[in-house]
Amino acid sequence: MSEPQVIPYGSWKSPITSDLIVAGTVGVGQIALDGNDIYWVEMRPSEGGRYAIVKHTSDGDRRDVTPEGFNVRTRVHEYGGGAFAVSEGTVYFSNFTDQRIYRQPPGGEPQPLTPEGKMRYADYAIDAQRNRLICVREDHSSAAEPLNTLVSVSAENGADVRVLVAGEDFYSTPRLSPDGGTLCWLSWNHPNMPWDGTELWVAQVNADGSLGTSEKVAGGVDESIFQPQWSPDGTLYFVSDRSGWWNLYRWTGDRVEPLCEMAAEFGVPHWVFGMSTYGFAASDRIVCAYTERGNWHLATLDTTTGSLQAIEVPYTSISSVQVAGDRLAFIGGSATAPTAAIAFNLTTSQGQVLRQSIDLDLDPGYLSVPQSVEFPTENGLTAYGIFYPPTNRDCIAPENELPPLLVKSHGGPTAAASRSLNLGIQYWTSRGFAVLDVNYGGSTGYGREYRQRLNDRWGIVDVDDCANGAKYLAERGMVDGNRLAIAGGSAGGYTTLAALTFRAVFKAGASYYGVSDLEALAKETHKFESRYLDRLIGPYPEQKELYVQRSPIHFCDRISCPVIFFQGLEDQVVPPNQAELMVNSLRTKGLPVAYVPFAGEQHGFRRAENIKRALDGEFYFYSRVFGFEPAEALEPLDIENL
Repeated sequence: MSEPQVIPYGSWKSPITSDLIVAGTVGVGQIALDGNDIYWVEMRPSEGGRYAIVKHTSDGDRRDVTPEGFNVRTRVHEYGGGAFAVSEGTVYFSNFTDQRIYRQPPGGEPQPLTPEGKMRYADYAIDAQRNRLICVREDHSSAAEPLNTLVSVSAENGADVRVLVAGEDFYSTPRLSPDGGTLCWLSWNHPNMPWDGTELWVAQVNADGSLGTSEKVAGGVDESIFQPQWSPDGTLYFVSDRSGWWNLYRWTGDRVEPLCEMAAEFGVPHWVFGMSTYGFAASDRIVCAYTERGNWHLATLDTTTGSLQAIEVPYTSISSVQVAGDRLAFIGGSATAPTAAIAFNLTTSQGQVLRQSIDLDLDPGYLSVPQSVEFPTENGLTAYGIFYPPTNRDCIAPENELPPLLVKSHGGPTAAASRSLNLGIQYWTSRGFAVLDVNYGGSTGYGREYRQRLNDRWGIVDVDDCANGAKYLAERGMVDGNRLAIAGGSAGGYTTLAALTFRAVFKAGASYYGVSDLEALAKETHKFESRYLDRLIGPYPEQKELYVQRSPIHFCDRISCPVIFFQGLEDQVVPPNQAELMVNSLRTKGLPVAYVPFAGEQHGFRRAENIKRALDGEFYFYSRVFGFEPAEALEPLDIENL
């Protein structure tokens, strides 16, 4: 290997190109076990963002289950998840185009099960005894707010749909006991989000398939329940944050018992259906994933003694845990390995990568290794982040030059940054940028109290933490304080715009479908999040003045640096007018501004050409703003007022 060349930060030539990132990249999600076969869903940017079910058999064969023309994605809650279930080789799934349930027998073609209409379905439990599905239905047939219920759908005649549970605003996770005699589920009501407070209910299943009298097991307006699941012997387990941390519990029929109390999170925010952090190897043995201070771990839990024993795996991010006997499947990723579907044998402790999100042949010398950082923030508190120094084996910067910093504000805002290999971050670090991925107050993985720091203070706590993280690194001489940028999508886009508007720290920013008008968000967004802001800011319209005070759109005069906006034109969560109003205001003010709209995209970009355009476009934008020359030719974009 030749000696590294002295090249300014930002001008380093990198093998991690946008073409590499989108060409072979797939999103891997929702794993399911069926006999000896393992199923998962792939999101494929190269196919226009289509979701397809893939099957891996015991003899090592891997093939698509979903034929072309079908897209396995539900729009319940808009964010979806839990879009398929499988039993004895027969797959049931939601199709994106018409939102109908389809039944696909082994080796056969998908056939529509439910009739055409304005219904959406998700989170399937298969009731084999009664030959039906039990699932969440979201009814959009009225002009009023959509109606959510739990329903049964005949597996033979999808027109036979019966409402089992109704009356609450939201439902999730219907699960049948092993003998088919009891159903459990979660429900919650406005203004709560599921990580604020949910209730766990059970009811006997009557001979005619209806439900008997329901009984509340746990939960309330200030207790979040996650993933109720029956053990093989019919005991109901679940995750609750009643202690301040999402820990495992079980219900004995007359009381709730903790299994392993610790300052760690065995649950995650329930943004999508079908999430899973644990499963049963036996009635007395749970395989579980949990996170401590941003790092995920895998372990077995003895339900009799409460003893937790680590399973050594090379992954720092673990999700979609599925277990059957000694067979374990999950989605795992690490700082140096792409996210992948993993099969693991609990007896032999041998793992197998079934499908990587991208097939990489990269020299580790191009990969930045993440470092956990803690830094002081407002009110004497500590915030957290993941720092990526610029790294490229072929390049070093001139002496005394400090790197530009890109601060990433994650979406949600009730979510968390991950330490898993993210080529979207390595794209920047391999070109000479430092990156700080901030787990600001309100993020998950640090307990309920940390999560609630954002209550009533969205647009303040998150903004302060992002700004203080950047200043912390600059003050220590790790980054160039005159080349600080911030970028985020959705809620992270709001944090980005608020930081650029209300704090004089950053010199440039990029908003991906970010919120600029909180009032418009409160009035226009979809049902699932329509009262989210009640806790993050305050009830609307009672606290209208707070919404105005924290909306960047009303204070464009305070922005003094260039901003670029990326927006899907079919976004129902954050409509395009949020970006367009902001762009027009900055254009009128004479500030450098760029607007990149994408036809056909919704909340988040799924098409390869648009993912590429956004990534290269943001880098091009900073090159013009910070005055460095990219090593490769990039498609230019129009920057007004520059």
